[in-house]
Amino acid sequence: MRNVFIPHPSSLQYQGGESISNGYQGGGGYRGRRDTRGPQVRVNERIRTKEVRVIDEEGQQLGIMTPQQAIGIARERGFDLVEVAPQANPPVCRIIDFGKYLYEQKKRAHEAKKKQVVIEVKEIKFRPATDEHDYNFKMKHAKEILADGNKVKATVRFRGREITHKDLGINLLERLEKDLAENGMVEFRPRFEGMQVTVVFAPKREK
Repeated sequence: MRNVFIPHPSSLQYQGGESISNGYQGGGGYRGRRDTRGPQVRVNERIRTKEVRVIDEEGQQLGIMTPQQAIGIARERGFDLVEVAPQANPPVCRIIDFGKYLYEQKKRAHEAKKKQVVIEVKEIKFRPATDEHDYNFKMKHAKEILADGNKVKATVRFRGREITHKDLGINLLERLEKDLAENGMVEFRPRFEGMQVTVVFAPKREK
C-alpha cells in the first residue's frame, strides 16, 4: 500500500476554507465552519478530481474509480471519503470514520509532542573577580543544568575599567571548562559581546 501523508488534525480544512475541526456529523454528513487557517483537505463532494485511488476502512485498496462511485461506497458503509494524498496521481482517498480519524490524528500528534526533547539555554553570570565560594556554587549549578540535558551560557560581565583585564574573564571561563569537562563540552568558544564575554556549554553526548 502506498504511504500517504496525514495532515495535522488541528489544521485540517475543507477545500474552500471551511474548517473540518468543528461540526462533524459523521457518516458522510459533514458540516464545517468558516476558517482560513492551515492546509486544506477535501471530503466527499469537495473531491472534484476525475479519478481517485480508494483505500477502504480496512486498509485494502479498492482500485481507481470516480469520486462519485467512491462516495457511494463510503456512504453505504456509513463512512466519509477523505482525500489523504492530493499530490498523488491519481489522488489517494480513504473511506474512514472521520470523527475517529480526527481523534486518532490528534492522539498521535500529542504522543509525538511528548517525545520531543526541548533543550533550554540557561545563563549563569560571573564577575571577573568572582570569589571562590560563589564560583563553586555556580559551577555546581552549571553541572546540574547539563545533567538535565540543557545548555549553559556562562557569562563574565565587566564594569568600567574592568574591561581592560579581559584575561581575567577568559581565565575564569577556561577554568569552568575544565571543571565541566565530565558533564559538558564547549559548543561556542569564548567571545566578547560589548562589556561581556560568553561561552556556551552543551551536554556531553553519550557514546
